[in-house]
Amino acid sequence: MKPNLLLSSLIISALVLAGCSGTLIESKKIDYKSAGKLPTLEVPPDLTSPARDERYAIPDAGKAATTFSEYSDERGLLARRSDAGVLPQVDNVRIERDGTQRWLVAPGTPDKYWPTLKEFWQGIGFSLVTEMPEAGVMETDWNENRAKLPQDFIRGTIGKALDFLYSTAERDKFRTRLEQGSTPGTTEIYISHRGMMEIYTNEGKSETRWQPRPADPELEAEMLQRLMVRLGVDGERAKTMLASPQQTEDRARLSASGDVLTVQESFDRAWRRIGLALDRVNFTVEDRDRAKGTYFVRYVDPEADVEPGKKQESKGILSRMMFWKSDKVDPKTAAQLRVIVKGEGNASLVRIQTHDGAPDDSATARKILKLLLEQLK
Repeated sequence: MKPNLLLSSLIISALVLAGCSGTLIESKKIDYKSAGKLPTLEVPPDLTSPARDERYAIPDAGKAATTFSEYSDERGLLARRSDAGVLPQVDNVRIERDGTQRWLVAPGTPDKYWPTLKEFWQGIGFSLVTEMPEAGVMETDWNENRAKLPQDFIRGTIGKALDFLYSTAERDKFRTRLEQGSTPGTTEIYISHRGMMEIYTNEGKSETRWQPRPADPELEAEMLQRLMVRLGVDGERAKTMLASPQQTEDRARLSASGDVLTVQESFDRAWRRIGLALDRVNFTVEDRDRAKGTYFVRYVDPEADVEPGKKQESKGILSRMMFWKSDKVDPKTAAQLRVIVKGEGNASLVRIQTHDGAPDDSATARKILKLLLEQLK
């Protein structure tokens, strides 16, 4: 069959199939489930793929995504139909906020929430690639929010049959961290976002590369809101709890020498905020010692992913989805550093040390403090 005839037949078939499926697709704020129809993506090199645990398989994982109100109604119905021991209805859940940072505080120990959090992320459409119960950390794979695809006439007709050909220029992943709360008998739950975006690297728009994009606090808030509903909080109450006024004054500053970051918070609050800031940027937190105010981290500079001056080859539709396959730096080869948090009255000082505890005044250490400053101020 000639190429033009084949293309015409394909378009006609797509139009027929699309016409049978109804009106244009309703716009969704979040739609990660539909991305599951794409070919399986490879795990980025800085992560390991855990063995699948069928105990946490989600029956409704293939359903279309929902707005928050629809999600809230659905979770409420499921909660009423389920045994109390299956979907924990948690009283006294509250949201704490500092600037753009938010986290949940809930009664009970971290292990109480681990299975629920796994089920929560799988239900939204994510797979988990990092699970460390002993450290209270789980991380999703990269995924695409297909709610950001344009809802125009072309996609509303042809796109319904060939939707796999459409792709956004963004990918998202989330890290969830659980810690024992400062109040005995409570757990603090943090959700942090990391994003990547695809950009053109030449005027002819024939070559692209992926680069980090800023964390999205509103997307983090959306996930916290959905998690509250998952834990049994009424949907409207969850919205109200997240709508508190945002602080506008700067809460952190960097010393003139660039080697000390001052956070205008007591140690307890600064410790939490710095932990969330580390999650938001490109760190792997391997361990932490709150008593000594120390985070043990490995930092992978995103700019090291592609050699300076080296152009990334143009990619096809499917290979572009696996944007992490090229020349990524293995975090295991990156040097381990210590992020030291020390309380000084109503403020806290943050410094960087080498893996053996010596002061680190390198350019990398200063860059890390600048990254933290952007998240904390």
